[in-house]
Amino acid sequence: MRLFRSRRSPSPSSNRVRATLGVVALAFGLGHALPAAAEVKVGVSDWPGWVAWYVAEQKGFFKKHGADVKLVWFANYTDSISALSAGQLDANSQTWSDTLGPLAKGLPLKAILVNDNSAGNDALLVSPKIKSFADLKGKSVALEQYSVSHFVLATALAKNGLKPADVKITNLAAGDAAAAFIAGRVDAAVVWNPWIDQITKSGKGRTLFTSKDMPGLIPDLLVAQDKAIAAKRKDLVGMIKAWFDTEKFIREQPAEAAKIMSKVVSLKPEEYTVFLPGTKFFDAAANKTALDAKAPGSLVGVAPTIASFLLTHKLIEGKPDPLKGVDASLLADALK
Repeated sequence: MRLFRSRRSPSPSSNRVRATLGVVALAFGLGHALPAAAEVKVGVSDWPGWVAWYVAEQKGFFKKHGADVKLVWFANYTDSISALSAGQLDANSQTWSDTLGPLAKGLPLKAILVNDNSAGNDALLVSPKIKSFADLKGKSVALEQYSVSHFVLATALAKNGLKPADVKITNLAAGDAAAAFIAGRVDAAVVWNPWIDQITKSGKGRTLFTSKDMPGLIPDLLVAQDKAIAAKRKDLVGMIKAWFDTEKFIREQPAEAAKIMSKVVSLKPEEYTVFLPGTKFFDAAANKTALDAKAPGSLVGVAPTIASFLLTHKLIEGKPDPLKGVDASLLADALK
């Protein structure tokens, strides 16, 4: 089964796999009935921008803004995609890339908030002998094929005048790719934290390109069903307001935020802090740009680049219309 956004949790021992076309297709056939419960039921998986919702919960930000929210934890990210598509959730924490596939199939979903962008938590690491992209030509690169790592490499090569055929891809899971690189069996690897931090600190490799060099292309979102937006709009608007309090709290009190977030994923607070610098948490201003279809770095603006990768590797069927997948009106209400 082909993956686009494959991601393990910050703890290398636990799995976090992002959606596949097969899972989305399965979920699409399960119907769209929303749960009867009054609260907004929101799926959350193991990624800093989404684990941050527990900061909102524990600090009382949902209650402050009148949002009746029930966070539903998914150890397996793909299960949350299925649950949203099947109507078992009102909203879900998922990537833009994993939303384009359902949109291409006509699912009634809208991105209503950008939690974060990966801004350094994904990286192309190279051995000391590789000084530039020119030196990378003909070299072996370990990565998980069709994952976000593959997308990072494709973007890095395109930005630096190279083609995918200019390197030799070794298909390995992220942890195995990191191990192969450390052992010197490959010349480069595309991995994410904590492996980036571990490898750079070891002196065996350095970053040649990171997700910070591709702003807007790895966004993590809050995506809601159209029916939930209509029926539970007040709660979703309150949730967006709560997010801005959460972003401010993480920025101003990172140690306490890391303590809350690390507990959710069974890590020590000091272990979790490595993920915060590489996560660009989006405030109100960043969200206004991201949800503005006319802005170059917006969700709509970056969609063709992401969709091109998905279509090239046959990870989605049909061309999605990103304009149908964004609703900026809730953000506008939250900012009134």
